Amino acid sequence: MTAENTEVDETEAPGFRMPHIYVILFVFTAIAAALTHVIPAGLYDRVTLANGRSAIDPTSYREVPATPVGLEQFMLAVPNGLVDAATVVFFTFIIGGTFMVVRRTGLIDVAVDKLARRFSSRSLLMFPVLMMVFAVVASLIGTQELALVYVPVILPLMIALGYDSVTAAATALLATTAGFTAGVLNPINTGLGQTIAELPLYSGAGLRATLFVVLLVVAVLHTIRYARRVRANPDDSLMAGDSREEAKRGSYRHDFSAEPMRFSRRQAWAGLVTLGFFAILVWGVLTRGWFMLEMAGLFVLMGVAVGLVAGLNTTRICDAFNEGFRDVLMGAIIVGLARAVAVMFEQGQVMDTLVHGLGGLVGSFPDTLSAVGMFLSQLGFNFVIPSGSGQALVTMPIMAPLSDLIGVTRQNAVLAYQLGDGLSNIFYPTSGYFMATLALAGVGWDRWIRFFLPLFVTWIAIAIAFLVFAQATNWTG
Repeated sequence: MTAENTEVDETEAPGFRMPHIYVILFVFTAIAAALTHVIPAGLYDRVTLANGRSAIDPTSYREVPATPVGLEQFMLAVPNGLVDAATVVFFTFIIGGTFMVVRRTGLIDVAVDKLARRFSSRSLLMFPVLMMVFAVVASLIGTQELALVYVPVILPLMIALGYDSVTAAATALLATTAGFTAGVLNPINTGLGQTIAELPLYSGAGLRATLFVVLLVVAVLHTIRYARRVRANPDDSLMAGDSREEAKRGSYRHDFSAEPMRFSRRQAWAGLVTLGFFAILVWGVLTRGWFMLEMAGLFVLMGVAVGLVAGLNTTRICDAFNEGFRDVLMGAIIVGLARAVAVMFEQGQVMDTLVHGLGGLVGSFPDTLSAVGMFLSQLGFNFVIPSGSGQALVTMPIMAPLSDLIGVTRQNAVLAYQLGDGLSNIFYPTSGYFMATLALAGVGWDRWIRFFLPLFVTWIAIAIAFLVFAQATNWTG
């Protein structure tokens, strides 16, 4: 994260100042704890699906004796949040450390020099190319979290070409979100949602593919528009005045008049080793179902191996890991703070009550807008459970049978869930991987929101249009 909120400059002009992200998340946690004293406690029974996952039994809701969060539980909210989100927390640390080792080898500097020279006159072409690749990967394997890997790779190049950290974050986050949300063949949201709704697996791919294209094209145009403005006038950057951004510009600034950089023999071998580890990563994700834990272990090995091949001794490798850990410390802590909100609702046993209330909310919408009501309900609920699979397992057992009663096809109910979950994953500060990605990019949440909000509104309008069309045509896939 940026340091913009860590200190208050008393000389600044009076006016509204966005609170530090720690303060925002602490307030959300306190509100969640207070709500456990107001919202009735309730529970659903859990059943085990054929794939081994646990989902709720939609007919089993019952109120239970209230267990509001007490002072001691509130005191432990952040530590418990860090424990619950440990996988994301440590993945963030490992990514930061590994890429600092790779940077110490000089590989990144040489690669950025070569790419900057190649794309210096047509750098805007990078955005549709990179974003298409990132989106397709996310749509096929359902791993939005790969944005954490993409950002450290593309950030130096973006800065060298005259763009900023927001541009790098946008390229990764918007593309993976568009691909994940449309979920043409996504096993996480489409596959799991359709399984719970008892639909043919990956049915309705035609409409989802159209949605994929529309979401991605709008995201690319939004990113290019901002990138062009920043390159023309760096003062228009949302990162203008940020000390860490200035430091990055100094570190990655490119001198095109200088002699082109070349890989040494050891660097060339280290580069091949790096590519080899990324090939293993792709293989593991696609064929072995690897996720953050396995990827973190692989990146530890990658950092050590690449460092040794490039000629770094063990002390320099360890020092590089430590420096990388320090750089992402704030982002890792934010992940735990974000998780603390859900911890409060779970300990107060009101999470299932919130899910039960979603059904009543959706039923209150006019028939023609029932699918939109499902979308808005999922959009709001994602603040509490910003996890695609988690939200599917909790809400889809309710939404699937409810859709039969209110005249919405189950296919459209799954689409409403996908849109409500996916689009807000890079908006809510309770989304752990999202906040960690911003931390790796060095972008404050408040600055990101200023960039993303216009696109978020546009994406919501697109989502509503698709849902209304699907309902009007009685879309079944």
